[in-house]
Amino acid sequence: MDKLHKMLDFCIRHQTVLGYSIVSLLTAASEHIFSSVVFKCPCNSKNMLYGSVFLIVPAFILFLLGYMVNARTWRLLTGSCPPEKRCSCSPWGVCARYCLVLVPVTARASVAPLTWIAVALLRASFYECAASGSSLIKNLVCKDKGLECHKLMVKLPCDEKLSEKISSEFLALQAQSQLIGWFLIASIMTVALISTCINRCCSPVSYLQLKFWKIYLKKEQELFEIKAKEHAARLAEINMNCFFEATDPAPFQTPSNEDWRKISFLYTFNSQEQYYSMIHKYISTNRGNSVRFGQGDQNPPGLGFVDEANASESGF
Repeated sequence: MDKLHKMLDFCIRHQTVLGYSIVSLLTAASEHIFSSVVFKCPCNSKNMLYGSVFLIVPAFILFLLGYMVNARTWRLLTGSCPPEKRCSCSPWGVCARYCLVLVPVTARASVAPLTWIAVALLRASFYECAASGSSLIKNLVCKDKGLECHKLMVKLPCDEKLSEKISSEFLALQAQSQLIGWFLIASIMTVALISTCINRCCSPVSYLQLKFWKIYLKKEQELFEIKAKEHAARLAEINMNCFFEATDPAPFQTPSNEDWRKISFLYTFNSQEQYYSMIHKYISTNRGNSVRFGQGDQNPPGLGFVDEANASESGF
């Protein structure tokens, strides 16, 4: 039991890294299945289109899914353009308003598609098919080798005997794909390290305070879900009893629409106000009735500010 407890504690403390790892492994496994079972290069003039579609389109779909499954996306967008403000609500204005806030969401959504592209390039199947139909690659590989080489290039991915005869061209395509794959992986790691360093350097809170913030947000979310379920269950029970017994409901206090709206904003940490979430600020400012509550709550964070979603996603 003690070992199990330690393992669970390790998983909780490193859930962000483990989540990225699981997504990457699942993406790599999916790519292997696609390249082995589904992918069949036509070996004709459609090679470029076919190989490019398998390399890029699944990555784009994974990118869109990354946005769809991220709760922060819907937290930012839900209620941005309500019906009563539809005339004055511009999609471009909303996009500009949340541009900086959505950068971390984009980074998280890019993990799976970049993994797909990197693994596909290292395996070289998709690239070989696409490159064998590219006039640019043909000119590079078949330089000073005549028109026969150009004709045979499109058949390379499908003909093993042909690959053995002109193995240098076939290996050249594999080498190009793998080099691009390793360069992509190195670039991703470099950008991730630099962006993390910049984000931490510009943080207005210290390392331990950021860690405390993460713990607080986790506990607040757990308690919110428990209380929300209890409150919803009590309200549902009252309504059902009144419906079946034909009685009037007893007074039952529930948050108003305005209260829900106030706590649904993504809070941006300000060094002048030591709050850790919108609920914390809502309670500390007389249930959001203070003038301080409305200052800067709807603005996207700038450099030197940390928002609650970033704090909850930060690794330690």
